[in-house]
Amino acid sequence: MEKKNVSIKDIAKLSGVSVATVSRVINNDSGRFSEKTRKKVQAVIAETNYETNTVAKSLRMKKSNTIGILVPDISNSFFSELVRKLEMQLFEEGYSTIICNTNREKEKEKAYLTILESKMVDGLIVISGQKEFIAGDLNRKIPIICIDRKPESTDDIAIIHSDNYQGGVLATEELLNSGCKRIALLTSQPMLSSSNHRRKGFIDTLKKHQFPLENYTQIEVVADKLLSQTEMAKAEIRKRVKEGERFDGVFALNDRLAIGAIEATYTMELEIPKDIRIVGFDNDPISRYCNPKLTTIKQNTDELSKRASTTLISLINGNVIEEKQQVIPIELIRRGTT
Repeated sequence: MEKKNVSIKDIAKLSGVSVATVSRVINNDSGRFSEKTRKKVQAVIAETNYETNTVAKSLRMKKSNTIGILVPDISNSFFSELVRKLEMQLFEEGYSTIICNTNREKEKEKAYLTILESKMVDGLIVISGQKEFIAGDLNRKIPIICIDRKPESTDDIAIIHSDNYQGGVLATEELLNSGCKRIALLTSQPMLSSSNHRRKGFIDTLKKHQFPLENYTQIEVVADKLLSQTEMAKAEIRKRVKEGERFDGVFALNDRLAIGAIEATYTMELEIPKDIRIVGFDNDPISRYCNPKLTTIKQNTDELSKRASTTLISLINGNVIEEKQQVIPIELIRRGTT
């Protein structure tokens, strides 16, 4: 049936009941009307193809059943997998999601926050990012969960993150235990907050094992809109080797950088893991299918998404969260590059 411009007053008149009763039926507010009345109102609603004005309802109920998700790079498989699982879990709980890809741009993030506020989202999930998340950019106080990102204030914001520091420790120990004497840290710029923790774990582990810091080098790949991180990492490593730098181990702060390191070795007649060993981070699906398969650090996206969604819904429902910071363990996946 074609949609009609029918108001709630029209539904009440056709049903022979009050506007208040129609409102209670629509909002499933049981009591104060009979089952017969409920069925009569619902029959009129179905016959007229009436649709609730969700904006007006949101204003009235002060709830939209919508969650905003800010993600820095949706093309990154770790982020996309995390967002996919968050969307599924929130949908099962009756919430729709608005997913905003900030492309790691501060101004774009601020613009999206304004948009999400105008949509009256009930809560916000902020995934990673370069800087601390500033809740002060919001005009309305809403529950917020930060995943792998530090908020400006932790008073009313829950933080859920992988143990990125420990991931850096495990990756570095894997290279050292494999006999590496000269190690390169492969990073992308600008660095996300999670990457900074991985780098700290790397540096602290070198110091712990009294590794000569002159035998460590940092190779930075600067963000480029035209080239992928993989292509840029490949080009930068080839450049460094041609200039005379030598290293027998590489810790890449994400798997896309690590794949670039693997591809670079193909063009330089280096053999993995005989001449060079490589460890990545994220357990990107490609890490299982490249040649050789990539040793990497696995993050538990199932647990991250589950903790984030359940904690956010609890906050939306007005509950107090005692554990404001939750750390999810990581795991070393040893494959052919070490």
